Amino acid sequence: MCGRYTLLADELEILEEFNIEQPIDSYHPSYNIAPGQNVLAIIHDGKEKRAGYLRWGLVPSWAKDEKIGYKMINARSETAHEKPSFKRLMSQKRCLIVADSFYEWKKTEEGKQPKRIQLKDRKLFAFAGLWDKWVQENNTLFTCTILTKEANPFMQDIHHRMPIILPKDKESEWIAPTKIHPEEASAFLRSVDMEDLTAYNVTSHVNAAKNNDETCIQPIA
Repeated sequence: MCGRYTLLADELEILEEFNIEQPIDSYHPSYNIAPGQNVLAIIHDGKEKRAGYLRWGLVPSWAKDEKIGYKMINARSETAHEKPSFKRLMSQKRCLIVADSFYEWKKTEEGKQPKRIQLKDRKLFAFAGLWDKWVQENNTLFTCTILTKEANPFMQDIHHRMPIILPKDKESEWIAPTKIHPEEASAFLRSVDMEDLTAYNVTSHVNAAKNNDETCIQPIA
């Protein structure tokens, strides 16, 4: 799964990396991004790519209660094209969720050890995501979820699931504004090769979502 991550780059780095022309409204970096928070995402509106904030935790358009979002921070890519919550979104509401590392907790004899995981050969990257718009009375929410897959050999030692990090040359294809069959989107995700990762241990300071400072990423032996 993916339950916490970081985005520490400055706004200009992000705009250049993802070829975004318009500035990001109210951008702020974070050492400890958690479910329920607003997260930086990129969509294509049919004319251009746009970066803005979505709330992490998908609330489907048909949901009666927005609290369902806390149960839908991740979507299994293997079955998303079949599930009512995700099928339509796989077809036409795909997004990039911008990050530069993510956290995972490895089970050990002493307890769960948090680790910070990064790409070995590049700093900024994007998770494959889905988004939706939910409207009820006077309340409108734009929310998202991160797609996950079975862990690759590197991650298997840490956790059995992992987020899908899109290769640089696949990002624009994922958010292309064309409507596709959900199975086609699923096949696309299955074809994605994962880049090499690196990881190091961090302290339990990161366990609390309220903690959002440099201590979260400081390495320990």
